Amino acid sequence: MKVQEKYITRCIELAKNGLGTTYPNPLVGSVIVYKNEIIGEGWHKKYGEAHAEVVAINSVENKDLLKNATIYVSLEPCSHFGKTPPCADLIVKYDIPNVVIGTIDPNSKVAGTGVKKLLEAGINVTVGILENECNELNKRFFTFHQKKSPFIILKWAESSDGFISPEVKSEQKPVWITNEFSRQLVHKWRSEEQAILVGTKTVIDDNPALTVRDWVGKNPVRIVIDRNNNVSKESHIFNNQAQTIVFTDLKISSESENTKYINIDFNKNSTEQIVAILYENQIQSVIIEGGRHTIQSFIDANLWDEARVFQRDIYLGNGTKAPILNIKNSTKKTIKNDTLLIFRNHD
Repeated sequence: MKVQEKYITRCIELAKNGLGTTYPNPLVGSVIVYKNEIIGEGWHKKYGEAHAEVVAINSVENKDLLKNATIYVSLEPCSHFGKTPPCADLIVKYDIPNVVIGTIDPNSKVAGTGVKKLLEAGINVTVGILENECNELNKRFFTFHQKKSPFIILKWAESSDGFISPEVKSEQKPVWITNEFSRQLVHKWRSEEQAILVGTKTVIDDNPALTVRDWVGKNPVRIVIDRNNNVSKESHIFNNQAQTIVFTDLKISSESENTKYINIDFNKNSTEQIVAILYENQIQSVIIEGGRHTIQSFIDANLWDEARVFQRDIYLGNGTKAPILNIKNSTKKTIKNDTLLIFRNHD
C-alpha cells in the first residue's frame, strides 16, 4: 500500500466512528504526519462540534512540528463559516505545508473552494487518494447533495419460499424470520441512518417502536405513511422516544412536540412526493422497513440506493410475498443461519 493511501485509509477508519451522529454533516477523518509518524488524528463526532481537522490539529502536542507536517483528510476541508469556522483557514493559520485529500466535497458551499483557498495560500495540495473509498464512506452525504434525495435503503427478511410474513398472526408484534444476531445488526443499522420509514399496515399489524433497542446509538426519525389516519394514537411510534413524521391525506391539527403531520396527494406519485419532502426536511438517509406494498412502491419508482435482504431456510407455505427486486448482482454474507444479500442500485 502506498504511503498516501495508508494514511487516507486511517482517515476513513476514524471517520466511521461518527456514523449516525454527524447529520447533516459528512463523515470526516484526519491524520497529521511528521517524518512518517502520526502525531495527531481526529474525526468529526457530532454536528456543531469541532471538525476532524480541528480535532487532529488540537491533538498535536508540539504545534511547531505542523510547519513541516502533512495533514491527511478524507474529505475536502470546508471553506465557509457554519457552526464552526472554516477548516481551510485553520490549516493556513498553522502553516501546514502539505494537504492530502481523499475526495472533493459535493456541498455547493464548499465544492472546490477549500482546495482553492489552500492553493492560494501556497500550500501543496493532493486530491483523489482512495477517492472511490472516500465517496463510499459518505454515500449518504453525496447522494443528498448530488441527487437532491436522501440515501434510501430497503430492508426485509424472507423465508426460503419467498414470504416476509405468515398468512395468520396471533399477536400484534413482528413474526421473526431472522436470528437474534441479524436483528441486532438491524438495530445497528437504525442507529446509522437519519430516519426509518414504514406503512400503515406494518404499524397496525406489528406495533413496532422503530427505535434502537439492541444497540447503543441515537433513535432515527420515525416516518409513517398513513393516508387515512388509521394508526392508533396509542401505538409505540407516537411515544416520546423519537420524533415521528406522518404522511397523510387528511388535515390533522393534533401535532405534538414529537409528531409532525405532512399532507401529500395520494392520487399522484406519493413515493416521489415523500422523497422530495424528506430532502426538503434535510433527511439525508432513510431505511425502509415497511411491508411489501411500501417497499415495492419505492422499487417500482426506482427510488432506492441499496437493498439489504435477509434470507432464512424456513418454510412458511403462505402469507405475504416478498418484494420483487429484478437485480441479480449482490454481495453475500452469512450471519449464523441467515444469509444477507446486499444489492446496489446503480441507475
